[in-house]
Amino acid sequence: MSTPHHSDAPAPSQTPAASSLIAPGAELEALCAGAAWAEGPVWLASERRVRFSDIPNDRILEWDAATGEQHVFRTGAEFANGRALDRDGTVLQCSHGRRAIERETEAGPVPVATRWAQGRFNSPNDLAVASDRSIWFTDPPYGLHPSGREGRPGPQDYDGCHVFRIPPDGSAVAPVVTSMVHPNGIAFSPDERHLYVADTGFYGDRPDAKHIMRFPVDGAAVTGPGEVFARVPVGASDGLTIDREGRLWSSAGDGVYVYAPDGGLVEHVPVPETVSNLTFGGDDGHDLFITATTTLYRIRTTTTAPTLESP
Repeated sequence: MSTPHHSDAPAPSQTPAASSLIAPGAELEALCAGAAWAEGPVWLASERRVRFSDIPNDRILEWDAATGEQHVFRTGAEFANGRALDRDGTVLQCSHGRRAIERETEAGPVPVATRWAQGRFNSPNDLAVASDRSIWFTDPPYGLHPSGREGRPGPQDYDGCHVFRIPPDGSAVAPVVTSMVHPNGIAFSPDERHLYVADTGFYGDRPDAKHIMRFPVDGAAVTGPGEVFARVPVGASDGLTIDREGRLWSSAGDGVYVYAPDGGLVEHVPVPETVSNLTFGGDDGHDLFITATTTLYRIRTTTTAPTLESP
């Protein structure tokens, strides 16, 4: 949500400082470029591809690990943003334009949810899938902005920007967090006892809301008001991902910051463009894929995402 730096070509590789989380000798690789604002990466293991969004250009891109080439997966994508894999391996994604959570099928995207009791969603931004197959997602208003750069301009149907939960059966969509300004990136701890949500509220009336919140969770419910978990030192947290040891990897204005479960900063991976989102993947799960303004990057790590079997 910060002003991106634009470039037409991948930036040169960079090597971060030595770290136990970054594989020995690993360099930040620019895999492909040409996006206006790259977002929402997910690793598709069966296809060995990274799928991600180019929101202002209203298209979905894929990078192929076998060929090293980028291709357009879909145009006229209705400003798709964040995505995640459901437990059956299908892709779930957020649509700014359709104000919906969608499931990708061979016939195209199919809506999972478009509204709740008080009307349509604002513009679903990012999502996480719990072990019970419920879908938790954030709903800031960025796709409704009059510029039309990331969606279709329009009014909000409800007062606020909430975090919602869609039950496994798709019924009774309800808010689980209503206290944030502009909830954005979202991730669960490996044991699902905590929910992390980034607040990019600097477009709202609380400029102090540029932080990552952590909420206690018990099954289908958020059980407390939450606490400020961390603030990245440059820019703001946007997309989030978690590793198998429960460390939180956050996007920021100058790269990726990694926080231990106690909130302590343990790593900074410099990236030469504003980072929007990130995900683990690769053939063995140790690659970190990073969307940053115009470019998809990769760096080799010594950790992976939690296994899908995590409770």
